[in-house]
Amino acid sequence: MEERKAIPLKALIVAFLVAGTSDIAVALIQYTISTGNNPIRVLIFIASGVFGRGAYEGSAPGMAALGLIFHYCIAFIWTFIFYKLYPLIALMRKNRSLTGLSYGLIVWLGMNLIVVPLSNTPELPFSLTRALTGILILMVAIGTPLSFIIGKYYSESEIQ
Repeated sequence: MEERKAIPLKALIVAFLVAGTSDIAVALIQYTISTGNNPIRVLIFIASGVFGRGAYEGSAPGMAALGLIFHYCIAFIWTFIFYKLYPLIALMRKNRSLTGLSYGLIVWLGMNLIVVPLSNTPELPFSLTRALTGILILMVAIGTPLSFIIGKYYSESEIQ
């Protein structure tokens, strides 16, 4: 059995940081533009996944910092999943753009059908516009960078 080469740890870290940073940056900008509210509320909402409504009663900067940490933890998990799946699923290597867009949709589904419902975040009413915006953000800010950065470090000969 031939040993599979792993991508360098540096590439995994770069992919995670690019995806996590682009995702939160786009989300904060989009929220601010669409609502006119302080974007720190997005980070507090993320923290509420652990702390529930108490996140809104605690120190705003402290909860925002925790929300940012939680965001990056979640971004790392999705990056690591992509990293592990990429060499196993040949279809992922056929078209990086399509793979990235598809993975963004998978991340949105996973977050909205599993992670958020299991968390302590306040329940938000469904909004098609918010859903489509979220899907688009994850396709562009998470899926696409992961596909191109991680894909760059794998080649067909390394994945056999």
